[in-house]
Amino acid sequence: MSRSRTSTRWAAVLATAALACTAVAGAASAANAAGAPAAGKPIGDIEAQRVDRVPAPATSWFDCSPAFGEGNECTTVSLPLDYDQPRGATTSVAVLRHPARDQANKLGSLLLNPGGPGGSGVQIAAAATQFLGPEVLDRFDIIGMDPRGTNYSDNVRCWENMGEQAADLAGADVPFPVTDDEEAAYVTASENIGIACSTTGKPLSGSMSTAEVARDMDVLRRTFGDQKLTYLGFSYGSILGNYYANMFPDRVRALVIDGVVDPADWVGTRANRDIPTFTRIRSAEGASKALDEILLRCEKAGPEYCRFAAYGDPQDNYAALKASLRENPVDIVDPETGEVLLTVTYATLVSFLLSDMYAPNAADIVDQDLTFLWQLAQAPAEPGTDAAATQAAANAALAAKVLSQQDRAKAADETAAQQQEALGLAFPYDNSLEAFFSIQCTDGRNPAYARSWPGHADRADQRAPDFGRAWTWNSSACASQTWTVRDEDAYTGPFTKKTASPVLVVGNYWDPATNYDNAVTVDRTLPNSRLLSSDSWGHTAYGTSACATGAIDAYLLDGTLPAEGTLCVGDEQPFTTPLDAPDSGARSAQQNGLPPVVPPVPGALPRS
Repeated sequence: MSRSRTSTRWAAVLATAALACTAVAGAASAANAAGAPAAGKPIGDIEAQRVDRVPAPATSWFDCSPAFGEGNECTTVSLPLDYDQPRGATTSVAVLRHPARDQANKLGSLLLNPGGPGGSGVQIAAAATQFLGPEVLDRFDIIGMDPRGTNYSDNVRCWENMGEQAADLAGADVPFPVTDDEEAAYVTASENIGIACSTTGKPLSGSMSTAEVARDMDVLRRTFGDQKLTYLGFSYGSILGNYYANMFPDRVRALVIDGVVDPADWVGTRANRDIPTFTRIRSAEGASKALDEILLRCEKAGPEYCRFAAYGDPQDNYAALKASLRENPVDIVDPETGEVLLTVTYATLVSFLLSDMYAPNAADIVDQDLTFLWQLAQAPAEPGTDAAATQAAANAALAAKVLSQQDRAKAADETAAQQQEALGLAFPYDNSLEAFFSIQCTDGRNPAYARSWPGHADRADQRAPDFGRAWTWNSSACASQTWTVRDEDAYTGPFTKKTASPVLVVGNYWDPATNYDNAVTVDRTLPNSRLLSSDSWGHTAYGTSACATGAIDAYLLDGTLPAEGTLCVGDEQPFTTPLDAPDSGARSAQQNGLPPVVPPVPGALPRS
């Protein structure tokens, strides 16, 4: 996920890579242009009737490979702003296609979504050759669409310009609020977001619910000539996939959700609707469980395998480090210039660790960061001593990490600018903030007042220390008294429909964002599903082992489900290699890398 060009915390957290596709309208097939319904449409189905009366949009693909990678084609399509008014106002949706390499034996289209909410489908489809299996690339046209209102689809804008946005968000520039003053600034910023998106952001901000994107997906399915949908969605993409499965259950060919959120909790039930969205989906509990396990295994492995164990009990020392940074933040300084690159507070520490745990080798990265921060947080050592050299080395290592993140963010911005120029587009206004909240807040129920979030954060932190507070504040803009714009056609359930083909539900034991328990719940809720479990680290499971990747690919290709109770084991496991052993090389199952999943990460640090 690329860094936002906005200086505020909010946009830095939620920025997604800006990618664009444009096209000239062309002619669709006669059947599609007539809006022919999919085979087997259930009579009287409200959602089917709603989308089937919309003619499949005309498309004209053009070669966008100079900007987006070899072999990729782009287009834009016009879809109804409101499906109740199919001939009314429209919104433009950007689409990228990577054609199947074996067109003669093509199975159809595979639609991808990378999460967010608001992540770029165009981006993940453009990167398909870097992570999808070869047979999947052979047999499917890989499709990615930027959900309405996001990226290079028509943009939702809640402010007239970046200056107004920055003024409304002044003060909300920390990973998450801890002090009373920080909480007050966050509450004000949250209220400003809700008011802006409920006024200036309309009408698009009120037409960006997940249900609308699912309807767009079904129209595109028909546009591409597929009788039923084949889909692979990660993180928030699991919500989108689950919505589609329940809104169009007879139109599912193969649907995989990896990194699962329970859609009932995303929407909010009668029992939990007064709890913030990111508290009730239990992301914090997943993150807390993962960090506790890393610290426990570090202690058991000892200092030969885990650096942080050399200083005593890792759990005790983590608690001591948190307390120290609350009182005395430390600076990471550029060794070359002496410039302060980052002041590490308690909140920054939590943000660092949460970011670390998104990687399949989470334990190694957490171990390194905790060790370096522990060394840096000690009293300054006498110059010329071994302790002083250790502190200097710790600072240098952390400075290199921060500079690397900054360099990657700068490179991502430059790439986006080059892509914009190549396509003749220029979007100086970054709307990733509005996109994230226009989906989340329109979908879900939330408490009435932003001023109640400090209490919710306190209670969440009792259940999941540190991460409860971090995750809870990620939905404070959704307070219903200030976020008043709604989508009257948002889908709120049920989420218990039986689909024509099974849904493959994939859960990772140690996922810090999409709690494994959600996968278990969703599998039990869906009448026709299969749970694939993965004892792996990081966010989502695809690409972490040959077992998980192969099982998902097999289901997408021919509908073969993994056996009941299948448990895959990630290639990366904590503290199994001595620290003095040579690097064992790349993970065997990741010959093509990991999918560029866009998680909803709280924290001000730029993410890779």
